[in-house]
Amino acid sequence: MKRDVCLLSCLAMLFILLIGCGSSNNSLKGSSNNSSKETDWEPTIHERVNHLEGVTMFIKEGTVSPTGLTVLFENNSDKRWIYGEYFLLEKKMKGKWYQVPIALEENYGFRDIGYDLDSSDVREWTVDWDWLYGSLDTGEYRIVKDILDFRKAGDYDKHYLTAEFTIG
Repeated sequence: MKRDVCLLSCLAMLFILLIGCGSSNNSLKGSSNNSSKETDWEPTIHERVNHLEGVTMFIKEGTVSPTGLTVLFENNSDKRWIYGEYFLLEKKMKGKWYQVPIALEENYGFRDIGYDLDSSDVREWTVDWDWLYGSLDTGEYRIVKDILDFRKAGDYDKHYLTAEFTIG
């Protein structure tokens, strides 16, 4: 029972955070990948990524397409982590990462759910971004996902994991 209350509290906090993250991306509304100039793209806000010792995210071989992919999370740490549906895409241009503009013309959000990544666990997560970004052009990309070190409601640390992929 106590674990369920804790998990529900975590999910509520994650939902609030995701709403805020979704709102900040609305400034890119109306842009589309195929018609935006490189100068219209916002630089990454994620300079510190992949710094969790023992926790990695990588692309499952053979799953990359212009509209989605599957990532694998591997937890070789002694902690339990939580991740959700939220993600964003970035493209490497001239050696720097830029946020892929949102193609969706209306407000959007992500499902309010938290997935456990227990110690010594490997999890698979599949994403279809066609609804949000459309089909990606050729280039080097990365997916960015947040992962929480959740201790109790309102007491957690957020970290960011990335996995790079190429659309040929």
